[in-house]
Amino acid sequence: MKINEENFIKELKNKNEDALYYVIDNYAWILKTVISKHLFHLQNYEEECLNDALLGIWNNIDYFNPEKSSFKNWIAGIAKYKSIDYIRKYLKDTDNLQIDELFISDRKDNLDILLELEGEENLINSIKLLSKRDQDIFTDLYLNGLSIEEVALKTNLKKSNLYNILYRGRNKLKKEIKKEAN
Repeated sequence: MKINEENFIKELKNKNEDALYYVIDNYAWILKTVISKHLFHLQNYEEECLNDALLGIWNNIDYFNPEKSSFKNWIAGIAKYKSIDYIRKYLKDTDNLQIDELFISDRKDNLDILLELEGEENLINSIKLLSKRDQDIFTDLYLNGLSIEEVALKTNLKKSNLYNILYRGRNKLKKEIKKEAN
């Protein structure tokens, strides 16, 4: 039987390996795009994550409901959550120096970038766009000069959680700065 767009989902549910090859040939680009977006700092994990995403599709195809989502969106979701699993695994298995280098780099460099874009007064005003907790974290780290360890102790948060907060906060600030510039 020839696998095509009309029958590949049915054949995946029947555990026909040719249907999985069809998915690889026609949809792997979606998986690769999503995975590389999320694992851009961890490129050496991308292929392994892709394989896990394909296995996730194979093992969970019975949960796919075309009335709720398109196949493309469904597999993109699988790829996203597999990528997040790899990030969690990496953060759990790595030492803090590597985390610093990957996700926050040097605190001073990030401050310089933000100050260069905004200036200290505008940076202080921009930080007000963040939640109260995030404002306190940014102020302590970037303006008061506390280390990530000191902020973690002060806030009772894990350093990995702080890195996530800082990453999301910096992205939000950059978007606001770009929006104001236009």
